[in-house]
Amino acid sequence: MSRRTYSDPIFTLTTGPVDAYPAVLRALSRPVLYDYDPAFLEQYEATNAKVRQVFHTTAPPVILQGEPVLGLEAAAASLIAKNDVVLNLVSGVYGKGFGFWAARYAKELVELEVPYNEVLTADAVADMLKKRPDIAIVSICHHDTPSGTVNPVAQIGAVVREAGRLLIVDSVSAFGGMEVLPETCCADIFVTGPNKCLGCPPGLSLLHVSEAAWEKIAANPDAPTASILSISDWKQAFDASQPFPFTPSVSEIYALDAALDLYLEEGEQAVWARHALTAKACRAGIQAAGLRLWAASEAIASPTCTAVAIPDGVDEAKLRASIRARYGIVFSSGRAETLGKLTRIGHMGPTARPTYSLISVAAIAGGLQAAGVKGIDVGAGVAAAMTVIGEAQA
Repeated sequence: MSRRTYSDPIFTLTTGPVDAYPAVLRALSRPVLYDYDPAFLEQYEATNAKVRQVFHTTAPPVILQGEPVLGLEAAAASLIAKNDVVLNLVSGVYGKGFGFWAARYAKELVELEVPYNEVLTADAVADMLKKRPDIAIVSICHHDTPSGTVNPVAQIGAVVREAGRLLIVDSVSAFGGMEVLPETCCADIFVTGPNKCLGCPPGLSLLHVSEAAWEKIAANPDAPTASILSISDWKQAFDASQPFPFTPSVSEIYALDAALDLYLEEGEQAVWARHALTAKACRAGIQAAGLRLWAASEAIASPTCTAVAIPDGVDEAKLRASIRARYGIVFSSGRAETLGKLTRIGHMGPTARPTYSLISVAAIAGGLQAAGVKGIDVGAGVAAAMTVIGEAQA
């Protein structure tokens, strides 16, 4: 019998997977029903209707049986035809990553890229669409988590819609934690998942597909069918009288249903405000402690993730390891180009509580102070975060 090297952390304050709500964990423990049992069919249809409710859409959403990377790759495979020119908007690692899928299916991939601590603008997108009238599809990562920055997706979506192009939006780490909805950002395929701000374990992709996107998929001879990547196979799955393409993840549907109930009961405005306050307090604390935000300006910093620039000479991986060992707290690293340059603090779902901002500021500032970094003031950081929380409650 093997022995564990590490014990579980006390707090997982990452950008995903995040800790699940207790009600979600209880839902996961329910007996697993046969997928064609009438009770489960009824449950699936009701859960799909709740996704539609939180999406604020009239068309039934699509639930794919895999974490959101499945939804993103499926969007590329289904919507992009071999004669399409695709404009991929890049402000970070995940936006860049979508380009690899887009290039696989498109005739040509065009990219509009900004530094990974900045965001794109609607004007720049409009200019590119004028220069390249042959662009058919635009793709964007709304919140590029490895940078902790948020693109103005509603403004960009309006430009894309006005130009008559189709838009794919990756809002995996934003939906549920800030004000973003599929139709208000003019998304033709909107991809998210319950494993971030909705407080579920990873396992499902949630998609909104516009009527224009369904027509494009139907006309694309290369859009996958009878495949794990197929969106169209699941188009009618919301209807309890229709068969599933393959066995759905029964327990994950239970968990999603419980998470949606929590979201609807608390109210979306209250949930968004809770995420925003946690991030605001964390940002204030980080800066007061003597650290710098990764984002070029606080105005583009995400309410679901605070990316902290790591001082020169500090080994970021060793810093996170020491924080875990010293305080029992786990943060996220950067990815690819941002790896080693920043540490990410997640404010998602259960951890989007202002108290966690105090814990996060104390841990990262304390870890740097213990590493001998000069100019770090743990007390000032915690005090600043507490001031923001107090002002919000006054």
